[in-house]
Amino acid sequence: MIYKVKELVLKDKILENVFIEVNNGKFGKILKDYDGDYEDYSKYTMAPGYVDTHIHGYGGHDVMDLDGEGFLKICEGIVENGVTSFLATTLTSSTENLDKACEIVGEHYEKSKGAKVKGIFLEGPFFTEKHKGAQNPKYFCDPDIEKLKKWKELSKGLVNKIAIAPERDGSVEFIKEAKKLGVHVALGHSDATYEEAYDAVMAGADIFVHIYNGMSGLHHRKPGMVGAALTTEDTTAEVIADGHHVHPAAIKVVLNAKNYDHTALITDCMMAGGLSEGDYVLGEFDVKVAEGTARLKSDGSLAGSILKLDGGVRNVYNWKLASKFEAIQMASQISAKSVGIDDSCGIIEEGRDADFNILDDELNIIATFIDGEKMN
Repeated sequence: MIYKVKELVLKDKILENVFIEVNNGKFGKILKDYDGDYEDYSKYTMAPGYVDTHIHGYGGHDVMDLDGEGFLKICEGIVENGVTSFLATTLTSSTENLDKACEIVGEHYEKSKGAKVKGIFLEGPFFTEKHKGAQNPKYFCDPDIEKLKKWKELSKGLVNKIAIAPERDGSVEFIKEAKKLGVHVALGHSDATYEEAYDAVMAGADIFVHIYNGMSGLHHRKPGMVGAALTTEDTTAEVIADGHHVHPAAIKVVLNAKNYDHTALITDCMMAGGLSEGDYVLGEFDVKVAEGTARLKSDGSLAGSILKLDGGVRNVYNWKLASKFEAIQMASQISAKSVGIDDSCGIIEEGRDADFNILDDELNIIATFIDGEKMN
């Protein structure tokens, strides 16, 4: 199949008015001229399929439901948001439940008929209480490399990202050992000082979880974890661009400090994504979804989001924080690169899986393709 597009978003540039081959589920050559039959998307942009590296659930299902069929529904549902690859994300729970979650994802990920499962992000349980957000503090504990090894084994090697609070005992050694296992360590849900966060980065931590949220803030005499996120090189800051978690001006600060190429758009979406307002749960907590947010009924804290990733892309573009190219990259190549999966997703290139979105000028999704097959 040959596609004609107005714009083709590559990893380092946008080409205009070109044709691209898709054969046997893979991208082929890019052609300037072609006189045969083709699929006409000449009014639209072809962009890489989006990659969500922090998403808990969608459409009434959550990874922590410990339900294989429900997990596969998440895979199918998020395709409508342009997501073609993602990390199944857990939250703080008992060791037994995390064991089971890893096992279920490992057993079911190859059965996905939707977005591809490119890993597991363990968000917890190695956190501290002050910035716990919607994480359950009764399960918090110090980092344990043996637990991580077990979770990676149970998941058939899928675990490739874990978040910790670096002020917990043993964090620096844990980070070094996790890195040896091929697991990216993220920092969050933490009251760490700047120095503690910096030392964690020096040990190998390279991601900051939903920047500004769930971490010690920036003060001119105590820069905190936010200060470390903004000033460390070769680290990626996750951003929830829903207009509720982070003010657009605060996102501009991140982009000024880190540039688009170290800023990853994520959703942190919980089970209510794609559904109407009402009552839901996140882990063991009751949640109220209203006015565009998900909040704990107990204290009103934000409890994940109901953001769709294509909405985050449109937001940073419409808020004039990023160009079209940059906004798309932050939800595809940059997210993938943050966890070392950019060799298999997030980029349009000859020989790669043909996972892509067709977008209009406002970055609305017209169609999404996985392995060259139209999904919606």
